Amino acid sequence: MPRNPLPPPPPPVHLRTWPDREALLGDRALAVGELTRRLLGGRRLTLFLLVLGGLQLGWLIAGGALISLDDGPLDPFSLLFAVLGVCFGVALLVPAGYAAASGVRRDRAARALLLQWAALDRDPARDARFRAPAPSVTWFLLSFVLCAAGLWISFTVPAAARPGTTTYAEVAYGMGAGLLLWVHGLMGLAKAVGHYRLAVRLLRAPGPPEPAPAGRSASSAPPPPA
Repeated sequence: MPRNPLPPPPPPVHLRTWPDREALLGDRALAVGELTRRLLGGRRLTLFLLVLGGLQLGWLIAGGALISLDDGPLDPFSLLFAVLGVCFGVALLVPAGYAAASGVRRDRAARALLLQWAALDRDPARDARFRAPAPSVTWFLLSFVLCAAGLWISFTVPAAARPGTTTYAEVAYGMGAGLLLWVHGLMGLAKAVGHYRLAVRLLRAPGPPEPAPAGRSASSAPPPPA
């Protein structure tokens, strides 16, 4: 069981026991609000940055160990430290990569649940709060900066390489660091844009049909004569 499980999905139609529409809207608001917080909240953003930091740190240690092999003639101690550095870097990269993949799967599950709860009804007054403009803009701007920095590093490092002074290991390290920034930023951009599109759908969705007045037929046609 995960430490913080996601809210359950809405019950099937034949098991729904809400006494009235207000009770349904109340439960819907709680679920949509919690799922929005799980997707865009400060805790999720902190985890997003920590995972990126773990990936960059692991790549820095592994890449630094590989670069050290090109510094001069190898001796047993240098080779040992290089191998240990690569192993330690990989030991950081693997769990950080697993955490990144787990975060993507968890976000996908949360988004699917959010769509299920949102499809129950329409409530513009409450749904307007779930647009979360400040968190969405924060995710978008931060992710855009990461993407731009990653692309800039990936292109400038090989372009600035000079034969005889820049080693292949240094170029590979720079391009790898830029690729990690770019991919991580792209995941954040997808999250921010996806939530914005979902919020627009929530606010533009058609409302439920109005109940027929008491004493009148549900059809617009007048009742047949007796």
